[in-house]
Amino acid sequence: MDLRIVNVTRYITPLREGGSLPALAEADDGFNYVVKFRGAGHGAKALISELIGGVVAKLLHLRIPELVFVQLDEAFGQTEGDEEIQDLLQSSRGLNLGLHFLSGALTFDPITTKVDGLQASQIVWMDAFLTNVDRTVRNTNMLMWHKDLWLIDHGATLYFHHTWTNWEKQALSPFSLIKDHVLLPFTDKLEIVDAEFRQLLTPDVIREVVDMIPDEWATNAEEGLSANDIREVYYQFLSRRVENSANFLNEALHARKTLI
Repeated sequence: MDLRIVNVTRYITPLREGGSLPALAEADDGFNYVVKFRGAGHGAKALISELIGGVVAKLLHLRIPELVFVQLDEAFGQTEGDEEIQDLLQSSRGLNLGLHFLSGALTFDPITTKVDGLQASQIVWMDAFLTNVDRTVRNTNMLMWHKDLWLIDHGATLYFHHTWTNWEKQALSPFSLIKDHVLLPFTDKLEIVDAEFRQLLTPDVIREVVDMIPDEWATNAEEGLSANDIREVYYQFLSRRVENSANFLNEALHARKTLI
């Protein structure tokens, strides 16, 4: 589960979708990445969501662009003319997160592109598990690349950590917002997927996932808690959701019935 570390060599252009101001940048391995900066929006919490969401998607055998840790040198961006971008780069020095840029990819359109029931069920289950509020018709956060469906942008998952209170109760949430998921109408194998994914997401696997959270992100995510304390909360939250997957599974099954 180790991620490669790359260094940004060239800031290409901002991607002004939403408020987090990610950017397209070139790294020292010669590839371009969509970089998510810890100095933007929800800061380290968004990067933790992106990291956990992307790694979980990979473990569940869903397509996601390669994730890499992105190192931003202290001197980088000093010549940037845009003051907003310069401030963002300066506040993001150190470790950030990048996704391999899928050149030529098209935004997924649910009207023109149909998804088979198994794949739709897999994605909906994962998003209910991670409490992803942002895979709707308005913003699908999916791309079509070489005729395959790819998942991007998991920064809106695990929204419990934005308040960090009563997380034990939130871990048992049925996640009613699954009713707005763009792929929910196509899900006809949710129960099969639930049995399969519960086997994949064992406690040991979840521990490995949360152990990937860098110390500098964890300590910035919540004041007064150590990096290990932060990782333990994520571990307990995710473990409890797997153990009680019937809560969000039944919610998704019920929401789908209202659509068909």
